[in-house]
Order: sequence, then structure tokens, then C-alpha cells
Amino acid sequence: MNMHVSGYATQSAKDNLAPLCFERREPRVNDVVIEVLYCGVCHSDLHQARNDWNNSIYPMVPGHEIIGRVTSVGSKVTRFKPGDQVGVGCMVDSCQHCAACEQGLEQYCEDHHTLTYNDIDRHDRMPTFGGYSEKIVVSDKFVLKVPDGLDLAGAAPLLCAGITTWSPLRHWKIGKGSKVAVIGLGGLGHMGLKLAKAMGAEVTLFTRSPGKEQDARRLGADRIVLSTNEGQMGAVKGRFDLIIDTVPYVHDINPYLSTLSLNGTLVLVGYLGKLEPMLNTIPLIIGRKSVAGSVIGGIAETQEMLDFCGEHDITSDIEVIRIQDINEAYERMLKSDVKYRFVIDMASLKV
Repeated sequence: MNMHVSGYATQSAKDNLAPLCFERREPRVNDVVIEVLYCGVCHSDLHQARNDWNNSIYPMVPGHEIIGRVTSVGSKVTRFKPGDQVGVGCMVDSCQHCAACEQGLEQYCEDHHTLTYNDIDRHDRMPTFGGYSEKIVVSDKFVLKVPDGLDLAGAAPLLCAGITTWSPLRHWKIGKGSKVAVIGLGGLGHMGLKLAKAMGAEVTLFTRSPGKEQDARRLGADRIVLSTNEGQMGAVKGRFDLIIDTVPYVHDINPYLSTLSLNGTLVLVGYLGKLEPMLNTIPLIIGRKSVAGSVIGGIAETQEMLDFCGEHDITSDIEVIRIQDINEAYERMLKSDVKYRFVIDMASLKV
């Protein structure tokens, strides 16, 4: 029998989220059943709920930054047991046999990874529903161990904002002596600063907004550059090995290209769509610089990131909310009125 589960859902792009009772699958032999304790609120939750990307499936239960406690496991599960504190990120399945999956990069699955919500399960064709709910059922291969000692609420955004910035830092081999810049100080940007600093890099924040210096330095920035200030931009010309661009809307990346070092890379992690204006290739060719993209991370590197955060006591800066306040939180997110991630205490669902 399928499970009856309570959560919060939206029925259309114009509806607020509201209580919904829905069905999850009967657990399979390799499944882990998880009581959701906390769920982070990602900007993509808002995009999907309002069909900004024209691919939304309704009713929709958002949420892919999930921290919970195992309540039961299938007969073939050996890595988890009831009582374990665990995490679930943006994916709950993939084909497991394509070239990307065989490299542990399930986020690039050639047969399309299965999203935690707003997707269709590849086995039983049931819709997937996310973490704005009391429990979730997930294949053990896509469940992550949360290190002891990490604040559980603060750990939730690591499952998306954390891994989204960790993956490019690891791929471009950032470490002691590296020079890294982060564009934008939001949910992604603040994690980029924390992780790059803990990895030993010299860290710079690019921002268009004066007044962020104190907070940026607290989060790990060694330098703050106003990207609208020609003099400040000129002072960092040719400096950075890696720039992580977290800006989630259309913007001009050309001004940043001159700040890349020889062989430097600007990697886009925050925006899906066409960039305007046209990319100027001259600084790319003169200096063998690159513009790249990256999305979340594979399961193995997500576990590596969680373990690193456990060792360095890194969590997100959060504001904990009740599920009943989610619609207000979405409106505040649109105004960037959060430092730096909302996290839902799912115990509020039972109130």
C-alpha cells in the first residue's frame, strides 16, 4: 500500500502553497523512509512553484534541501538504519549506467536524473514530491549521511547551495594559494565564500551593492570589489583562477573576464538561460580563459562536501520558519530579504 503523507503544495502557478495530503510509494527493498526534520527553501522552489521555467507539474510539493531521520529501511539496505540523521538533495535517482553516472556525476545523467520533486519516478511513473512534507521515500544510493555535530537546520541548504558551489571548487582544484572570486552574496554566494576560504583560497566578493563588506568578511572574504567601480575592477585585472557566478538573473559577464588570470575560468552556477549582451571572446582568446557551467554535484562529492563541512563546522546562515509562513517567505525571497537561506522546521506541519 502507498503511504499517505501530509505536506504543503501548490496547485497552479498562481496559487499559494497550502496543506495537501498525497501518496508516496510503498517502500522498495532498497528504499530509506525518512522523517523530514528540516527543509531549506531554494530560489528554484519559487521558480518551479510559479512555472518560471515552463516545466512545472501540479500539484507540486517543493523542497530539495532535506535533513531528516531514518524511520525504516528496505531489506537490502545496509548503509542506514532507523535513527540515522541523513540528507537528501536535488536528485533521488538516475540511470546508474551511463558515462556520467559511472563517474559518480549523476547530476549529468545522460538519461536524465530524477529530481526530488517536479519529476516522474523512472520505475513506477508516480510523480515525485519534495521535502515540504512529513516524510519522504528515497533509494539508499541517493541518501547522504549527515556528520554528527552539525547543526541540522543549518545543514539543510548544504544539500543544494553548498554542493552547487563545492562542485566547481573541487573540479577546478581550488586549494591553498588559489585566488577565487564569488559574484553575488546570496544563498549560493555566502556558501561559496565559506567553502573557498576553508579550502585555503584567497577569496574575493564581487558585488554591485555597497555596505556588504562587514558581512562578506565575516563569511570569509579577504577582499570586496564593487563591480560598478571601474577603479576597483581595474585593480584586480588578471587576478583570479576561478570566478563563481551565482547571479540568478540575466546579467553581463563581460566585465569580469578581464579579472581572470591566465587559464582562469568563470563558472556559471546561478542562471539558466541566455546571457545578454553577447560574449566578448577577445579576453578569452588572449589568455586562454574559459566560461563554463556547473550544476549541483554527484552523490559522492556531496558526501565529501558534507564530511568537509563536518570537519570545519560549516553550515549555512539561516532563518528558521514555520511551514505556514512559506508564502510570505517566497515574497521576501523576491526582495532578497533573507540572510541567507530560509529553512522550514517541519515540526510546524504537525501544529
